[in-house]
Amino acid sequence: MALQIMKIVVDVSSTITTTPTVQRFFYNTTGLLVGPTTLTIDAADFFDDTGAAVTTLPSLSTDNSYFNVYVNGVLQMEELSTYTPGATGVGQLEFDIPALASILVNTPFVLEVVNFTPTSSSTVST
Repeated sequence: MALQIMKIVVDVSSTITTTPTVQRFFYNTTGLLVGPTTLTIDAADFFDDTGAAVTTLPSLSTDNSYFNVYVNGVLQMEELSTYTPGATGVGQLEFDIPALASILVNTPFVLEVVNFTPTSSSTVST
């Protein structure tokens, strides 16, 4: 008899669900900003979707999250922002304003933080 590879034959069906948790934080500038400069917005300077004061900015799940920054409703380039999660005094958004750019008083900033919670289940039948 010839040599044969022996293997297990199974049928697997998997279900993968990715559930996003979206949090938005709002801030209005308090003065004219002229670049080059960096605007630092502390966690306590933001308010949330309900208008309540924010005390902590959420952590970003490793490989399952992202954040966006909108200035006056326009999505901004990633390299302009540095996000640090945490409570008042630690949690903050730093936004670099390039040379020759300016941001007017009361310009809205929106910080959007999205974390995903993936789950999976598999059923094996033989």
